[in-house]
Amino acid sequence: MFLRRHSRSKDGKAHAYWSLVETVRTVDGPRQRTLCYLGELNDSAQARWLKTIEVFNAQGESRQLKLFPSDIEPPDDDTAVACVRLDQVRLERSRRFGDSFLGLELWKRLELDRFWEALLDGPEEAVEVPWSRIAALLAINRLCAPGSELAIEERWYPSTALDDLLGIAAGKINDTRLYRCLDRLLPHKTQLERHLRHRYGELFAAEFDVLLYDLTSSSVEGAAEKDPMMRRGYSRDHRPDCKQVVIALIVNGEGFPLRYETFDGNRADVTTLEAVLRMVERK
Repeated sequence: MFLRRHSRSKDGKAHAYWSLVETVRTVDGPRQRTLCYLGELNDSAQARWLKTIEVFNAQGESRQLKLFPSDIEPPDDDTAVACVRLDQVRLERSRRFGDSFLGLELWKRLELDRFWEALLDGPEEAVEVPWSRIAALLAINRLCAPGSELAIEERWYPSTALDDLLGIAAGKINDTRLYRCLDRLLPHKTQLERHLRHRYGELFAAEFDVLLYDLTSSSVEGAAEKDPMMRRGYSRDHRPDCKQVVIALIVNGEGFPLRYETFDGNRADVTTLEAVLRMVERK
């Protein structure tokens, strides 16, 4: 293993960049493989690498590899330096972090954490996991990798760092808890829409002078006997064999969702316009 120096001229000034390279044996002979790029390194960084990176030979004896053309040696009592045995380094439980972290930051920027804490996490709620954190998990999933509640429990959530980011203990997320959270969110639909419109307007100076409106349908499997809204009607997702519900969505000129409404599955398009106009006037 050794360092490779890369030179680059920028704005008339020479810059030196470093990458960590190792030599490997292949069927075509020895080849060099880049392990990582280190960027520009000052004297202190060079000293740290000299002290930290060790190469172990086949007998287990270590020797210091002189990677940098520098005479600077760190003191032996430098507590900020650690020795690493490269042959014993392994990766365990790698998890997705970046997209989940970004989703959580957007959640906080929209002040949805405080919004749901006030509505769902009252003092009388003695639960293992605060419902506001379950709501955040559901929203982040829709942003990063939309899937069913069962898929969240079994595949997506264990592969993310959300247990650490949201402070949820292991084994506390299951599809039943996710479904129960959705039931708790629905009664606050109007308050949520008002909050998002207000917060979105503050962040992006959004205007709502022009509104756009369209319909779609969502089919369901099964008889859905206990839901009177599930009817057979014109199927936009080409499933006339299934019962469905009609969904109306209203957005502003920038595509920001202002509100949604659901109608019976057999509701004709032309009969929804008047109802939507009255709803917009009220809101």
